[in-house]
Amino acid sequence: MLRKHGVVGKFVEFYGDGVGAVPLANRATIGNMSPEYGSTVAMFPIDESTVSYLRLTGRSDDQIALVEAYAKEQGLWHDPANEAVYSEYLELDLSTVVPSLAGPKRPQDRVLLSEAKTSFRSALEAYTNDAGATADISIAGEAVAIGHGIVAIASITSCTNTSNPSVMIGAGLLAKKAVERGLTRKPWVKTTLAPGSKVVTDYYDKSGLTPFLNALGFDVVGYGCTTCIGNSGPLIPAVSAGVNDANLAAVSVLSGNRNFEGRINPDVKMNYLASPPLVVAYAIAGTMDIDLDTDPLGTDADGKPVFLADIWPSANEVQAVIDSSIDSDMYSSRYADVFTGDDRWQSLQTPSGDVFDWDLDSTYVRKPPYFDGMSTTPSPVTDVSGARVLLKLGDSVTTDHISPAGSIKADSPAGAYLTEHGVARADFNSYGSRRGNHEVMIRGTFANIRLRNQMLADVEGGFTIDFTNADEPIVPVYDAAMAYAEHGTSLVILAGKEYGSGSSRDWAAKGTALLGVRVVIAESYERIHRSNLIGMGVLPLQFPAGSTANSLGLEGDEVFTVRGVTALNDGVTPATVEVEAVSADGRTVAFNAPVRIDTPGEADYYRHGGILQYVLRSLL
Repeated sequence: MLRKHGVVGKFVEFYGDGVGAVPLANRATIGNMSPEYGSTVAMFPIDESTVSYLRLTGRSDDQIALVEAYAKEQGLWHDPANEAVYSEYLELDLSTVVPSLAGPKRPQDRVLLSEAKTSFRSALEAYTNDAGATADISIAGEAVAIGHGIVAIASITSCTNTSNPSVMIGAGLLAKKAVERGLTRKPWVKTTLAPGSKVVTDYYDKSGLTPFLNALGFDVVGYGCTTCIGNSGPLIPAVSAGVNDANLAAVSVLSGNRNFEGRINPDVKMNYLASPPLVVAYAIAGTMDIDLDTDPLGTDADGKPVFLADIWPSANEVQAVIDSSIDSDMYSSRYADVFTGDDRWQSLQTPSGDVFDWDLDSTYVRKPPYFDGMSTTPSPVTDVSGARVLLKLGDSVTTDHISPAGSIKADSPAGAYLTEHGVARADFNSYGSRRGNHEVMIRGTFANIRLRNQMLADVEGGFTIDFTNADEPIVPVYDAAMAYAEHGTSLVILAGKEYGSGSSRDWAAKGTALLGVRVVIAESYERIHRSNLIGMGVLPLQFPAGSTANSLGLEGDEVFTVRGVTALNDGVTPATVEVEAVSADGRTVAFNAPVRIDTPGEADYYRHGGILQYVLRSLL
């Protein structure tokens, strides 16, 4: 709803009579999803539910009283009778909200649970030309056949809703009822549980729900970023082999907030977001090709079919367990020493001294080049000439496409780097874990296995054309960027709508800059990534309204010139700059591109070559 309306760069506030009916934890989930629908911020007013939550989570009476008094005095307390004046309005009737999922590749791709099977089959057409493909595999001695839509990963994960007692208790109760009816997960499903807080495991234990989750394979794997950011670990080996041998469109179902292509696992093509109870249900079903309203999840010991409705816990059942199993002491005790850490944390050796002692042999943390050769005063900004297109991309390119956080392929530039530095394949870890090493992260920029460069036909992954090498023109993006750097050639990226959507991943901008990209030209940007590009000295331009790279006839083989950037040296941010693209056959495209430096502060960052240089110079 919000993504369709368009709220990029806007403040979203939820108001009206229905606000009071939304539980506090659900409000937190909706607010935390702000990047997914693109707003700058999303806010709910403070009310009695807020105060009750503060009390439940162990805040002192004095703090609670202060919050309430301040909110009322500042007009922040929820009062449906006194409606604020907004610039735009949307209305949602809460009675129309029905169970839904999102997938297979964007959070805004909402699918009604009742239509999930039909939607999956329709989406499958984009992933295979052989809808009937199967693979016969053996798992722990059991012969099974798998096909498109198998749920290879079912994970209760993410910071967004795994601290929400209603859905977490709901998942536990569903697991309990399923086990009591004799149901289990399918053998090909990798199941994990990563709560947002140790309080969750405390109330699971107190309520007696832990054994039932464990029986379905939902064992606690940690309390940090796991499957939702790509740290799922490998699939069951036989499943991975079967999926790749038969080129199957495997599925993940997770309770996270992001399901972008290539994010969850390299063997999984289709990713669906669901509530924790539905994650448990799909682990039992083992496939997305099922109608959970009408198809049974399995059969009980008596051979009777068991449907989702038979084991779905009621709101009263969930609330009864919450009331009997959760109290404020859990939060107070768990968070009293939350920053203390365990023995391993306490025993870490920490360096001393005025400056950081860089370990030249580390493959995790290396001194970055951001300040190399930096002068005390910034050099004048310059126009761009002789630039080549590194990539031509379509719509909804996310920060996961630009800078993946998941596993590192052995045959990728990053994998080759780690191998050359003595790191065994088993110890590669993930891009996210090595974000302190720019050498790994540069090589991982635009390395998403689902990236589609429109300069190439029928090629998926981080590849592009190196126009400096006629003998081997199709190469990894990193290799092409380094070849252009040797020739002193600046780079341009062409993109469609919603460029840089998703998480505010700083490496999406850092990697872009370190590859030598000077300019990005897109149809539209997500706010955070646009700002981050400026923060790294990359100029964000926009195609003229109604124009696209394709409508202008840009193919990616052109040499680009951008004129008018130097106006920034005079303290002026130009509204547009002149862009000219000339191909080898003389084809010329010229247009005026709006400059997306939106604030005076951003203009200052750009003049300094980036926000890091700006801040360091301000300290000198």
